[in-house]
Amino acid sequence: MPGEEPTDPYRVWLSEIMLQQTTVAAVKPYFEAFTVRWPSVDALAAASEEDVMAAWAGLGYYSRARNLIACARLVAERCGFPDTEEGLRDLPGIGAYTAAAIAAIAFGRRAVVVDANVERVVSRLFAITEPLPASRPTIRERADQITPEHRSGDFAQAMMDLGSSICTTRAPKCLLCPLSGDCAARKTGDPARFPLKLAKKPVPERTGRAYWIEREGPAGRDVWLVQRPAKAMLGGMRALPDDGWSAQSDGSCMPPIAGNWTELGAVRHGFTHAKLTLTVVRYEGDRAPDGGEWWPVERLDEAGLPTLFAKAATLALAADASQDFAA
Repeated sequence: MPGEEPTDPYRVWLSEIMLQQTTVAAVKPYFEAFTVRWPSVDALAAASEEDVMAAWAGLGYYSRARNLIACARLVAERCGFPDTEEGLRDLPGIGAYTAAAIAAIAFGRRAVVVDANVERVVSRLFAITEPLPASRPTIRERADQITPEHRSGDFAQAMMDLGSSICTTRAPKCLLCPLSGDCAARKTGDPARFPLKLAKKPVPERTGRAYWIEREGPAGRDVWLVQRPAKAMLGGMRALPDDGWSAQSDGSCMPPIAGNWTELGAVRHGFTHAKLTLTVVRYEGDRAPDGGEWWPVERLDEAGLPTLFAKAATLALAADASQDFAA
């Protein structure tokens, strides 16, 4: 994370995993919470998967959290992180970019670090006309040419900061850029058009249902929660029962138990591969499907629901509040 002490491999690794496809602003509170609760890789390795997944809830891309746990346990077992790119790439959830970043920033190794920000800076600096993603090998080659032998971690962080604050996607601040005198894209008069990109394919629309099963329990209202299969989308997370939309183009619309169901409305959620409209329906009673648990509604924020199901729960609770007010 920006401003963090760069010599602790655990903190560098954790921040790089969290920052994959996620903004610094979104990551910062999660990073702070994780490092307070689990201040070392050994502490994280000893945590339960359930606790880590719940703490990750809302950050998205949940396979990162599962890989985080697996990686922490392997590193703890081996008594520390390897200090080379090759060794780091052998760990769960660490690809070429993350391995290079950890090797350079945490261990002072010369490594070519290319994230989306560096990609943008380099493509503009050299005015690379081949569109992404085909241009990535060329961008990496150019980045390699300008990466110094020493302090490559500092160089990588400076390039990433330059891309995030000055050489931004829209309206780059060229007058403030220390590389503007050498920037080939600026000389074209339209630096913002770099890097060139192919037109995006339209994201498919999908539909599904979430089932809010509620009872009046011994200590207040309870809702039925299930744990999603480990290899499913949002795997390993607690969630509301649903109709199988994640395994199909659309859900089956078959409720998990027979009864009187009331439609409460729908929520929208975007994934990288699809946009989902999830209709929320409610059943009130003590019956519940197999494979779950009753969870106190007043403690629902402790369940670690992923964002999609947190939206569905918010809708259901708002409907309950409206019903109580009308009564």
